[in-house]
Amino acid sequence: MANQDLAIKASTDTLFSGSSRQPRRNAGQLVRWLLLFGGGVLMVMPIVFMISTSLKFPFEVYNLNLIPEEPTLENYTYVLEDGRFYRWFVNSLVISVVTTASAVFFDALVGYALCKFRFPGRYLVFIAILSTLMIPTEMLVIPWYLMSKSFGWLDTYWGIMFPGVMTAFGTFLMKQFFETVPDDFLEAARIDGLNEFQIWWQVAMPLVRPALAALAIFVFLGNWTAFIWPLIVTNSADMYTLPVGLSSFGDEVDVAWELIMTGAAISTLPTLLVFLIFQRFIIRGVVMAGLKG
Repeated sequence: MANQDLAIKASTDTLFSGSSRQPRRNAGQLVRWLLLFGGGVLMVMPIVFMISTSLKFPFEVYNLNLIPEEPTLENYTYVLEDGRFYRWFVNSLVISVVTTASAVFFDALVGYALCKFRFPGRYLVFIAILSTLMIPTEMLVIPWYLMSKSFGWLDTYWGIMFPGVMTAFGTFLMKQFFETVPDDFLEAARIDGLNEFQIWWQVAMPLVRPALAALAIFVFLGNWTAFIWPLIVTNSADMYTLPVGLSSFGDEVDVAWELIMTGAAISTLPTLLVFLIFQRFIIRGVVMAGLKG
């Protein structure tokens, strides 16, 4: 009987203690959801304001209402009928795609060499590459411009692209991911008769696809939205990229914000497409990192 009373008391204590912790747990979860919702709203608001402005007439641009009083698609018609917009779009697309492919290829190649090859001075090379991350881009603009002028690269595709054909951040990222590739796989490939390039391309690269996808997104977005360097190195409107070209809408007296926002809204479509294509690889990489941890 005594044992039964003790069991009933223990179960009762457990029930009440659990019920007291449950509201606290729900309250903490509610706070987290509210914080996430608030952060999401803050991140989405600039996009909402951009789309809202693109649907306004010029006289309504400085009205901060998110819902236009007289919505219009004339801005989209004007921008899409402007031949310059297509030229700027193609320029940005060519530069972003070529630079992304180059950066992913060379960053992965250098990262693999620094990770899997043992040669004198490789740590010094790695530190030298990482040290370039500490230099602000604004300080590199002048050397880049002098180099472009000396080699005749001003107002050319190559002049816009060459600073990003290989990145220090990408090299660091790929080296860290190649550290997770077992050396036994590489040795087995060597025994099968593959050369080092084939081992890198056929064995190591498929194992780091999440890192490649993340690097491709970062590099593509960085080049798609770049403004300062394309503005400096280009002279003619035919070589403008989208950010530089959109900034030229307007005149010396007024800026056509409605057209700029319209062009910006259209230019976000390729970035969304790139993210939708590669997001599953990034999610898989995060899951794999969590399982390894």
